[in-house]
Amino acid sequence: MLPELEEEIFNYEEKLEKAINHLSGEFLTVRAGRANPKILDNITVDYYGSQTPLKQMANITVPEPRMLVISLFDRSAAKETVKAISASDIGINPVDDGKVIRLVFPQLTEERRRDLVKQVRKMAEDAKVVLRNERRDVLDKAKKLKKDLNFSEDELTGFEKEVQKELDKSIATVDDLGKAKEKEILEI
Repeated sequence: MLPELEEEIFNYEEKLEKAINHLSGEFLTVRAGRANPKILDNITVDYYGSQTPLKQMANITVPEPRMLVISLFDRSAAKETVKAISASDIGINPVDDGKVIRLVFPQLTEERRRDLVKQVRKMAEDAKVVLRNERRDVLDKAKKLKKDLNFSEDELTGFEKEVQKELDKSIATVDDLGKAKEKEILEI
């Protein structure tokens, strides 16, 4: 295979891997009935006029399977932290006892579990769309390269097969990640 095409395959594989890593990170933010500090990753607090990620302002621990404890470095930010957590879409009300902020994860109802499974499936499908778009982009580049470098149709066909093989592996990985997350959510 031509060096230019090998470089395109390498870049394509990197982009697929980034998309899968992003999906894994997204799955960590989906609440599955257990306390997971990653659920707080997207929460920012108005701290002295600037939006600061909560994980930079506190130690977050898991003392029990269904509880997170947030120990703020600066207790004066407790009110704003509680407000930011309440305003987020995690669906848990924080309890400030004066020393730490506690988040108690309630048991998920069957209806909520089904909603979360739908959300996970949508995330997985969105990731597959991103993967397919990457395939389209790399194939378009290869066709442009074919015109510029004037290589054979057989080389282009071999390249297309390699691209499809990588896409199939990545989609299988997305499916496996989605099934594992669904199993975690449906676990009682």
